[in-house]
Amino acid sequence: MNKVILLIMDGLGDRPIKELGDKTPLEAAHTPHLDALASRGICGVQNALGVGQRPGSDTSHLAILGYDPEKYYTGRGTIEVAGLGMDLEPGDVALRGNLGTVDDHLVTVDRRAGRLSDTGPFVKDLDGLTYEGVTLHIKPGTGHRAGVILRGPGLSSKISDNDPHEVGVKVHEVRPLDDSPEAAFTAKVLNYFLHRAHEILKNHPLNKERQKEGKPPANYLLCRGAGYYKKIEKFSERYGLKACAIAGGGLYKGIGAFTGMQVLPVPGATGMANTDLDAKFAAALKALATDFDFAFVHIKAADAFGEDGDFRGKKAFIEKIDAAAKVLLDLPDTLIVITGDHSTPCALKKHSGDPVPLIMVGDGAVRTDHVKEFGERACATGGLGRLTGLMIMPEIINLLGRAPLIGD
Repeated sequence: MNKVILLIMDGLGDRPIKELGDKTPLEAAHTPHLDALASRGICGVQNALGVGQRPGSDTSHLAILGYDPEKYYTGRGTIEVAGLGMDLEPGDVALRGNLGTVDDHLVTVDRRAGRLSDTGPFVKDLDGLTYEGVTLHIKPGTGHRAGVILRGPGLSSKISDNDPHEVGVKVHEVRPLDDSPEAAFTAKVLNYFLHRAHEILKNHPLNKERQKEGKPPANYLLCRGAGYYKKIEKFSERYGLKACAIAGGGLYKGIGAFTGMQVLPVPGATGMANTDLDAKFAAALKALATDFDFAFVHIKAADAFGEDGDFRGKKAFIEKIDAAAKVLLDLPDTLIVITGDHSTPCALKKHSGDPVPLIMVGDGAVRTDHVKEFGERACATGGLGRLTGLMIMPEIINLLGRAPLIGD
């Protein structure tokens, strides 16, 4: 084998749900194609960051791709803006942004402004604001998201989030996280921009319309994950594999760009429940049949259903993934690796440290085990056992017959 497809289903794992017969959404879903792959491969479970560790989507993906977050993670903002095609320069500070809803007392009502579908009409009025020699650069991301860059002299990424990460809590003032004058200055500048952004957004004509329609206004910029520019070793240099990334969400395109993969545009890949799964798989197969050795394919929406507590929606979306995954059954000379980045239990409505299932399928390369279905508990009994994210790429390289010899 000399080709690899790595499929990561965001937020895939879950916990047993009474209404589903004490099964998880994945276990309850009808998944004949994923089950067929499980029966042909070797299975296990993995915790991207380690047992009991609750990972973000950014750190978990870095780990799965073989980049130790302790060494390479510089903040989610860095990855988010890379995925939006925003070029970072040395000295920049990057942040991940949401357009959310706050009340008159700046208490967070909705962190996603009713899951706003497009921030573009709003953030264009914020892009280019300046204060004390610093310019705010902002670009729309997927849905309610945006990429934010502060550009100017004397900045630091050692600042806190203003996003409180939960509703019913007042937005936070940005604080310096160390004693440096650069951190204090950056906090001051960002607080100014956030205040100005709120003034602009709360009076925006589109928000007036949204309120008339009973929709939550997108009236506040919630920022988190400040990061800084860092050059890292490219995926191709590290593994000798020419890689592409196929994703709809900005963060996951950013993971690809950050690690030096070529991000392939796929019409209809939205990063949401309406994403064109068939188009994503078709793009991956075409890439592997032509110029690329490694295709990283990301599918997002199971995570969003988990965050909304919608276990029926999560189950149905997993079944959509399975239907599209039929094309993976007859791939010649290709190692197929399927997993999630983390669990997002519907009961918690947030990420957890629960392990996620993992399959590796490669005819003639893997020692198949007894597992016959793709589910959390079934895969936990498989031959791979329990891995961490950083173990996955070494095993992929081993199965390809490319692992370096250690010793004589």
